[in-house]
Amino acid sequence: MPASPAPRFIYLASQSPRRRQLLEQIGVAHELLLPGAEEDAESLEAERAGEAPAAYCARVTAAKLDAAVQRLAARGLPPAPILCADTTVALGDQILGKPQDGTDAARILGLLSGQQHEVITSVAVADGGQRRARQSVSTVQFAPLSPTQIERYVASGEPFGKAGAYAIQSQAAAWIVHIAGSYSGIMGLPLYETATLLQESGFEL
Repeated sequence: MPASPAPRFIYLASQSPRRRQLLEQIGVAHELLLPGAEEDAESLEAERAGEAPAAYCARVTAAKLDAAVQRLAARGLPPAPILCADTTVALGDQILGKPQDGTDAARILGLLSGQQHEVITSVAVADGGQRRARQSVSTVQFAPLSPTQIERYVASGEPFGKAGAYAIQSQAAAWIVHIAGSYSGIMGLPLYETATLLQESGFEL
């Protein structure tokens, strides 16, 4: 039998413009596969007591992928690989999620001030009946932050919707003393791991 043709595009089940930008950077054509109004996407990110950050990140990514596979089937869309990702910021065993409001954002940034933390990003791909996943773990060292710096950053709106209340590609880059790991992983989509998963799914890069 002739080999199946390589997929020409993938579905990205993420609202993150940074993930779209990173896929475009490596030439991956993609279409969005976003939750509908009837889905409770936020509930997938609920934490469980005693769960380690890396395990939490992997579990949430798998749950997002399950939901996206069901979404594709329900909408009757053409088959193609589906990619999901989740980024978790951890200070030791403490998961620092997306801030609920300005006060929470300031609290999170205060915890990160002068500290080294981990940024964990899990990536998963579903291709037919096959599921594949990889995880990237990077470390980031923050300089000490003054209350005024934190206040200004919160006022900019940048912390909202971002794990750990910051984006490395924003003005927060001026606070980063050192990183070790994957810059694209800290942004939200580690490109080496992503490319490897897509190639394993037959996608040509």
